[in-house]
Amino acid sequence: MAAIASVSFAYLGHSSDRRFSSSAARFVGPTGFGGFRTKARNLSARLIVRCSVGTSGVPPAVSETKMKFLKSYKRPIPSIYNTVLQELLVQQHLLRYKRTYQYDAIFALGFVTVYEQLMEGYPSDEDQDAIFRAYIEALNEDPETYRSDARKLEEWARAQNATSLVDFSSRDGEVEDILKDIAERAQGKGNFSYSRFFAIGLFRLLELANATEPTILEKLCAALNINKPSVDRDLDVYRGLLSKLVQAKELLKEYVDREKKKREERVGSQKANEAVTKCSGDFLYSRH
Repeated sequence: MAAIASVSFAYLGHSSDRRFSSSAARFVGPTGFGGFRTKARNLSARLIVRCSVGTSGVPPAVSETKMKFLKSYKRPIPSIYNTVLQELLVQQHLLRYKRTYQYDAIFALGFVTVYEQLMEGYPSDEDQDAIFRAYIEALNEDPETYRSDARKLEEWARAQNATSLVDFSSRDGEVEDILKDIAERAQGKGNFSYSRFFAIGLFRLLELANATEPTILEKLCAALNINKPSVDRDLDVYRGLLSKLVQAKELLKEYVDREKKKREERVGSQKANEAVTKCSGDFLYSRH
């Protein structure tokens, strides 16, 4: 079981600046930035209202965030899930209270994607939702905002293709305005803090639009003013962690199946012994 506990998502919460080489994530192409409309200039202010840091302006300690989560969701969580959740919570706390942090829908989509993949196969859907609510509320944010924004982007991306996905700046619409706002802030016109959750959200958009060609990712990064090498590195880390998580869950399933088989064998053996005892008793009783 030690291998199961070794899965770590600790590095998902921030972006690494180390050099990286991977053929799966090495894309080459134009990086020129186009012009952007400014219709969504005030969108960031509304997002701050929806996911506020708090009234005091003083960020809580990591221990406070963890305690808030534990008080909100009091039921035991299996260790394979709980270990990763606690690591994610610590890393997201550090992101959440950075001076440049500002909530955005792509970040939310990335987190929801990671959470759903992590919790896939959890014994109870109801508990899975309750844990999600407790987690986001522990960060003083709104779980419904995360869910609704993730759904909104997913629905939008399914209706896009490679061209329309990248060409959001030339169109009007709710999601288009969200993307324009992110592009402006990433260019330095407001608070923006890149993270791996953001990179995962970008890739999820590409997946849903069936536009996962390397050149499309490069164009989307350029349109959003996002540093593509950082996205490449972070997606590579994410893929590696997902692979480890799948392996850990397979080990857990094998362990559970073995334990179940052992219990069934013990029960079968006990029933066999009881049957033998009963037959012996019947035989002895019939002789008198």
